[in-house]
Formats: sequence, C-alpha cells, structure tokens
Amino acid sequence: METKASIRQLLNTLVPLVLLWIAAYLSLSVSYWLTLPITIIASGFVVRTFIIFHDCCHQSFFKSRRANEILGTITGVLTLCPYQKWKISHSIHHATSSNLDKRGTGDMWVLTVEEYEEASIWTKIRYRIYRNPMVMFGLGPIFIFLFAYRFNRKGAKRKERLSTYITNVSLVALYALLCWLIGWQAFVLVQAPVFFFSGMMGIWLFYVQHQFEDTYYEHDEEWTYINAAVEGSSYYKLPKPLQWITGNIGFHHVHHLSPKVPNYNLEKAHNATPPLQKATTITIRTSMKALRFRLWDESAKEFISFKDAKRMRRPGARKMENPASELRRAPKLQGE
Repeated sequence: METKASIRQLLNTLVPLVLLWIAAYLSLSVSYWLTLPITIIASGFVVRTFIIFHDCCHQSFFKSRRANEILGTITGVLTLCPYQKWKISHSIHHATSSNLDKRGTGDMWVLTVEEYEEASIWTKIRYRIYRNPMVMFGLGPIFIFLFAYRFNRKGAKRKERLSTYITNVSLVALYALLCWLIGWQAFVLVQAPVFFFSGMMGIWLFYVQHQFEDTYYEHDEEWTYINAAVEGSSYYKLPKPLQWITGNIGFHHVHHLSPKVPNYNLEKAHNATPPLQKATTITIRTSMKALRFRLWDESAKEFISFKDAKRMRRPGARKMENPASELRRAPKLQGE
C-alpha cells in the first residue's frame, strides 16, 4: 500500500462526491430532471467511497490500523455501514466463500437444487421472493442499508456494538444537520436517489462477482481457499470509467486471493500474474445472464434457473449425483 496513492484516492473520491451532492441540491431550483442525472453520478462516487471503506476493513488502505479504523468509521457513515459489524461479517465471507457447509454470514442466500426440492413450502416462497431481481435490487438496498445495518448481531462484543452506535448517531446528526440547512424535502429529493442507486449498484457488483454460471462451490472436505478465490470470484471486465468509479473491484478474484492488496493495485496484480488472467471473465452484457440464476446444481456444478430445475425433475431427466448438505438458514446479505 502507498500512502500517497491512498490520499490521492481519498481526494478524488470524497471531494467530487461532496461537490456533486451540492450541485444536485442547487439543480433543484432548475429542474428535477437535471437533479436525477447528477445524483446518479454522485451514487457512483458513493460506491467508490464504499470501496475505500472496504479496504479499510481489510486493513489495506493505510499501513496504520488506527488510520484504517478512523477512516473506515467515517466512510462507513457516508455509506451507511457500521465499520466493525461489516468488517467481521466480511472477514467470514472471505474465509467461507463458496463453501457449501459454511454458508450464512456475509454472503447471499444460495440453495442447491436438492435443498430447494426438500425445503418446506414456506422456505421455497421466501427463497423465491429473496432471489427475485425486483426484490434483491429494488428492496434490497432499503432493507440492508437502512434497517439491517442499524442493529447489532446477537452476541456482538462491546467494540462492535459501540461502532454500530457511533455510526447510527453520526448518521442522525449528519442528516439532521443537512435537513436543518436545506430543508427535509430538498434533502430527501437529493439523498434518496443517491442512496438507492448506490445501494443497487453495490448489491449488483457483489451478486455478479460470485453468482456466475460455472462458479465454484464445494463441501468443506473438498473446498480450498485458492480455488474459491480464483474460480469462485469473477473478473468483471468493465469499461475504464466504470472500472475507475467502482474502485477496480471487478478484479474480484485478485481481491479474494489477496485481500491486503489495496484497490488501486488490483489491476497491476492481475496483469503481473498470468494464472490470474485465466479467471472467469464476465462483461456487462454477459453478466445479465446472472439475473436468471437461482439454484446451484451440484452434479453439473453450475447455476441454473427455477425453470431448469423443474425440467430436471421430468421423467428421463438426469439425476442428482452428489448429496446435498442440510438446509441452511437465510444469510444476511452484504453490499461489497
């Protein structure tokens, strides 16, 4: 990590974010049709701010742990994420990603075909609702960032609880100040779309970076960290402007293999390591296929749709070959 590069990224992220927010507010006196495009651009800088927060959680943005914790707490307020709570759940995600026997923390709810078939009607209904794109990307940001992140998990230690309280109090203070300065109506008109679009983009990035057709899922006895990182995380090849605004997180396979690499060095690591260039590459066009993925087929080792799973049950269709693990509880979805 390079201190100068980190500070430079802070400046080219937070300064434009503040200026765009102010511009969106000032544009309200002209037309809301002018305000909306500005808020969409601003939401991109919120995503970029989240990547800085994400690096702080991995202790990879600054060399100093204290500096990472301070900046992580501040950027956590801007992105509505409590630093310690998110740091812990995300660390578990890295340690258990693609492990069929350790699902449930920091990841998305994924059922295998056999688990779904053996599930109760109520579980099937919940799962179908959860995996519906309108719910996941429409209601998901509201539920996760506005509600789920406001509460501590059961058994959270004092430091984690305190971090959540500090984030919540800071959010109330910041939003109250902005409402007092510009009025609550103007605040909502600007902040609501910034929040929604950034949350939707964040969930989408996390989704497609792990939910691609031939990703990697194994049971604990066969699971390996390296395979989970390189085969279970995609290289999301984005146009350069989008790659920049998303803080290079498209090089997700590199990040999972070595979380200590700061976001601004991910592309360098990818280009300097030929084996990493063999990771599954998806583009904006091919990533759209992920919208139909619903269940993990253990026998074929690929994601399939509900329709495909139904077709498999017809007479003459192939049978499942591998035993499935017991049904896991629905995990808490994270914004990556």
